[in-house]
Amino acid sequence: MASLNKVFLIGNLTRPPELRYTPSGTPVSDLRLAVNRNYTTQGGEKREDTCFLTVVVWGKQAESCGEYLDKGSPILVEGRLQTREWEAKDGQKRTVIEVVAERVQFMGRGKTPAAAAVPAAEPFADEAPGGDDDVPF
Repeated sequence: MASLNKVFLIGNLTRPPELRYTPSGTPVSDLRLAVNRNYTTQGGEKREDTCFLTVVVWGKQAESCGEYLDKGSPILVEGRLQTREWEAKDGQKRTVIEVVAERVQFMGRGKTPAAAAVPAAEPFADEAPGGDDDVPF
């Protein structure tokens, strides 16, 4: 049987990226992403639902995220879902589903003027630049 594990997400960071390095020196960055969904109830009421996800980015891309992204930054993430399990200090088993990024595309302004030197991604045709109005915080 065929299978596919691929996600595409567009959202805004809810906090600055957390960049760290593995003991072997590999960069890894955790991003907290808010993705909004607008819908209308059967009664005609317009509503918005927000999904909060953890995105894990590896390598040079992780360093770029740490350098150029900040809270509120709009990004597009292409990646896959991954389930991770561990045992907490209290002995309880924990499970989390997170997105492992294969590609992170910056869709807005950087956090410093130096970010202007980095080629900026063009927003999608149906998306207005500076879409920070949809940030739920």
